[in-house]
Order: sequence, then C-alpha cells, then structure tokens
Amino acid sequence: MKSEPSTMNKIIPIGPYHPLQEEPELFKLYCEGEIVKDIKWETGYNHRGIEKLSESKTFDQVFFLVERVCGICSTSHPFAFANCMEEIADIEVPDRAKYIRSIIGELERIHSHLLWLGLAGHFLGYNTVFMWVWKYREPVLDLFEMITGNRNSYAMFKIGGVRRDIENSKIPKIKETLDFLKKKIDMLVGAIMDDPVIHARTKGVGILTQEDIINYAAVGPTARASGVEIDVRHDDPYAAYPLVNWKVITAKGGDVFAKTEVRLLEILESIYIIEQCLEGLKKENEGDIEVLVKEIPEGVGTGRAEAPRGEVFHFVKTDGSNYPVRHKIRAPSYVNIATFRKACIGQTISDATISLAAVDPCYCCTERMACAYDLHTGERILDGKGLIDLSQHVTDTLIKL
Repeated sequence: MKSEPSTMNKIIPIGPYHPLQEEPELFKLYCEGEIVKDIKWETGYNHRGIEKLSESKTFDQVFFLVERVCGICSTSHPFAFANCMEEIADIEVPDRAKYIRSIIGELERIHSHLLWLGLAGHFLGYNTVFMWVWKYREPVLDLFEMITGNRNSYAMFKIGGVRRDIENSKIPKIKETLDFLKKKIDMLVGAIMDDPVIHARTKGVGILTQEDIINYAAVGPTARASGVEIDVRHDDPYAAYPLVNWKVITAKGGDVFAKTEVRLLEILESIYIIEQCLEGLKKENEGDIEVLVKEIPEGVGTGRAEAPRGEVFHFVKTDGSNYPVRHKIRAPSYVNIATFRKACIGQTISDATISLAAVDPCYCCTERMACAYDLHTGERILDGKGLIDLSQHVTDTLIKL
C-alpha cells in the first residue's frame, strides 16, 4: 500500500461532502502552495451491495434493480444486462425493439451530456451556460415522459425486447423536439467553443495523453477526448447501432476543453442516430417489440453497453433457475476516476477540481469494499488484494459447478 505523502505538504480535502460532488467521496490534495503534488482517494461511503441483492431477484426484477445503479444514466445498466442475458439464452431481439432501445439510449446520452455541460459551467463560475444548457435539457426529459411515462428510470428493457412500444403517432413530436434541440445545440457549440473565458479555464488543463488512456484503461468521452477511438457501439455493435450510419467522435487535446468538445459533438451525433431509428420504426410498421422468453438456461454471459460515461460491463452466471447465481457489474467511472492522479498532479488547486469533474464521475456506481474487518475484534481480515483474490476464487469455483 502506498505510504502517505509528505506531511510537509498542506492537505486540501475535497469531500466527502463538497459542492463539486453530487455524492460523498474524499480526495486529499497534497499541495505545496497552490500546486497539487500528490492525491489520495478514499472510497467506501456509498457501497450498496447491488450485486448481492441481484442474487435474490428474478431476472425480470433485476432490470429494475440495476436501473438504480446510476440515476443519470439509468438505462445503460439494463442495456448491458439485457445484452448479457440474451447472449446466455441465444435470443435475437426484433428490429423494432432494437430501434426503441437505441432511441432510449441516445436520448439518455443527450440528457446526460447536457447535465454534465451545465454543471461544468457552474463549476467554472459560468452560470449562464448552466442556465442555458439545463433549459434545453428539459425537452429531452419531456420526451422520456411521453415515451416511457418517466423522466428518469424508464423501465423499458426486458429480456427479449422492450416493455412498451413507441407508437408511430408519437414520431412527429419526437422529430419536432429533435429539430428544436439541433438549433440550440448548434448555438451552444458556437458559444462555448469560441468563448475566450472557457478556453482560458479549460485548455491545457488536466491533460491525459493516449498513453495515459491506455495505461489506465479509461473509457468513454474521457478516452475519446485524447484521440483514442473506442466505443462499444462501434467495437462490439448491439441494438440498432449496426443498422444506422454514425461516427465515433474524438478530439486530440486530452484536456478539459477536449472533453467538452467531444460531449457537445456527441449530442449532435446522438440526434442523427435517433432520427435514423425513427425512420426504422416507420419501416417496421408496428412490428414485434419482444420475443417471448420462457426460461433462461444454465450458462455464463457478458454484456456491454456504451453509457454516456463509457463502457458498462455486466457478467452473469445462471444455473437454470430464475435467479442469477453471480452478477458482476463494472461501471465506467470505476476506471475513469483513477485518471485523476495523472490529470491533477502538477495542476493548481482550482484546475485540479475541474479536472476531477471533467470525467463526469459517478461514485455510487463505482464503490467497492477496500478491506474487511472482524466485527468483534477490529482485526483486519482481508485487504484489497485479498478481497480480489477471494472474489476471483469464488467466481472460478462457480464457473466450474
């Protein structure tokens, strides 16, 4: 375990409760003057035992459980779980359901990126951006309410398809909203990308090189902002993504400005994807939205999906019953948060906080126990490495059963 940085450095704590963070997490910045020399990250405030809870839920109930792993990108986990279970059961989802899934996924990407962009403006002290962006996010949430009945946690996914159709009668309203959004996003792209204040506060700040991205296994806009062209929708196509034309958005700077650029342009690309999916719904002409699934066989499967923050990964082992035997989840923030150490050291305190927020971290979906203690004696039984070894041993044992 890495020793504490020199006590000669002043410690600036960010968290566990801080206006910059939506959830509790503690970052200790070890500083000399205004310069960050080292960082220590403490976790463990939010562990909710989602994976263990999953083992006591039926496969259909698990969708509602994993939808609550993250409130902002709540459909990415059902997406990955559905892909996983359909791999185990060897199910081909109807095209109409694929289009609907992709529409929900891309609408969520738009609302998530807009939410981040507004908060970024707020963190920079640029509240005009915050107010503009969140105003234009509202029509997206209105679309969710019209399509699913909910503004968040949409409850649309199930094994073999989706729970509700998007009637063709709703398509004109969806297209009207998308046309409105395109004009506003174009305006935001021009206003934000050309603003000298935003340039001064974000360019050259929190840089991650391509080598850093590879070394830390970073994903999503964090990786693509450094010119690393990775995207599960492209690299391991699922849902309607192989049925429509689109491109992976990248930038070269690797700094906070590049991460902003990628998210802005991804919003426009998401609108383009949704428009094609709506045309696909018209061609399907009220086709099937699900395949009837009577049982799930014994097996092991993996499911991936591209959440707004990057790759979501689900592993499930089944035994022929109606419950998972083992369910493992990895959210994108689990790998992206670690890049803070590379991006923040050497920065000023004010720039370090922006760099910390730039990967759009989600802590509640990232939490893992760091060590285990005896409840009665207080003696540490297992450290982090021991917990990993035990987890891998149990998983290997389950696979062999």
